[in-house]
Amino acid sequence: MRTIAAIATPDTLGSIAMLRISGERAIEIAEKVFNPVNDRAVSDMQGYTAAYGIIHDNGVKIDDGVLLIYRTPKSYTGEDVAEITCHGGVYVARRVLQACLSAGAQLAEAGEFTKRAVLNGKMSLTQAESVIDIINSVNEQYLSCSNAQKDGSLFRKINDISEKILEVSAHIAAWIDYPEEGLNSFETSSHIGQLTDCRLQLSLLLKSYEIGRIMREGVVTAIVGKPNAGKSTLMNLMTRRNRSIVTDIPGTTRDIVEETVNMGGAVLRLCDCAGIRETDDAVEKIGIEFMLRQIDEAALILAVFDNSRSLEKEDCALIEKISGKNSICIINKTDLENKLDLTILATQFKHVVQLCAKENEPSLEKLVTVINKVYDVKTLDLSAGFIANERQRVCALEAERLLGEAIDGIEAGAPLDATGFLLENALEALYRLSGKSASAEIIGEVFKRFCVGK
Repeated sequence: MRTIAAIATPDTLGSIAMLRISGERAIEIAEKVFNPVNDRAVSDMQGYTAAYGIIHDNGVKIDDGVLLIYRTPKSYTGEDVAEITCHGGVYVARRVLQACLSAGAQLAEAGEFTKRAVLNGKMSLTQAESVIDIINSVNEQYLSCSNAQKDGSLFRKINDISEKILEVSAHIAAWIDYPEEGLNSFETSSHIGQLTDCRLQLSLLLKSYEIGRIMREGVVTAIVGKPNAGKSTLMNLMTRRNRSIVTDIPGTTRDIVEETVNMGGAVLRLCDCAGIRETDDAVEKIGIEFMLRQIDEAALILAVFDNSRSLEKEDCALIEKISGKNSICIINKTDLENKLDLTILATQFKHVVQLCAKENEPSLEKLVTVINKVYDVKTLDLSAGFIANERQRVCALEAERLLGEAIDGIEAGAPLDATGFLLENALEALYRLSGKSASAEIIGEVFKRFCVGK
């Protein structure tokens, strides 16, 4: 297998940069480009040791830095690995990489280091996928979940389910293939119970996908209401900065202002939309059209109503427009005299919060509490594993469906060989999920999301 090299740190200015080499010639290549100041041969360095020295290209000094050596199999990839740390200039790092390529290394592909870790048995496919989730974590909850995933939580869960299905499948195979052995009759009730438990565990895992997606990608959230209801003030409250222009002039917001915020673990991709009203202003009309489209596309609506004004036709039109959508009613300006019919709003919305968006911390705390009722990300069990991406979800869905068909078949008295076939296919889906039987195409697709140096 070829020896690969890549810059493993961001391609930008920084205090240090790190280049990684992996493969059977990694130590040899490192020796060609790095001279320890103590004149010790790089090839004599033990694993988990470091040396300070000069980085060069055919004797021409590039920089001074530090070399770390990892010996197979005790490395990230399971191969010999050398890591060279130099000063963090973009040009310097690229020159060190070029020196390594000239010495015999080949440029790594996206995710190839982690891919080799999988192929060399250092981690499972689900553990490898968690690496990119750790890198992309946007909050403490998702980082904790991803770290648990990297420690093998999902792999262990899938392996446990697979073993239970395999036990039933083996019993069916033995019953069919060796009737002369006098095996006890197929225990229908106990095996149905075992398969039902496996299906339930898969169903619970599948529910975790939506929570994980919310923590990872965020919820597209539209802030809507009539002009001057306080939408932009609410936007600024949630982003903790003056993201939207706030004035007493109705129609100030004409375009959609977007920002991503973390609300107690739930990541919201906020869109502050133009106010809904009739207008002759051509530019404002375009903004309102954008707002109406945003309502259709949003997964969550924050509908803002002015506590100091009675419900008007624009409010009623908004309520009708968002009927059936996942929404939170926000009654703003509670510091002013109440003229809003709260009873009507309470019948139209499942979630209602009253606040004054100008009062920062108290109002933000109220809003976080309500949002966390809608998207309770804290229900995710960090130790149990979760479905982190679409590839895993498809595999789990297929296994759950096949288990359901197998259970129905047993209850209906279907031939056991048909049930055995369904269980074998369910196992294959779970093996694809965990990586036990993943094809080269599947593995290649997984690592397309990785950066080159990882």
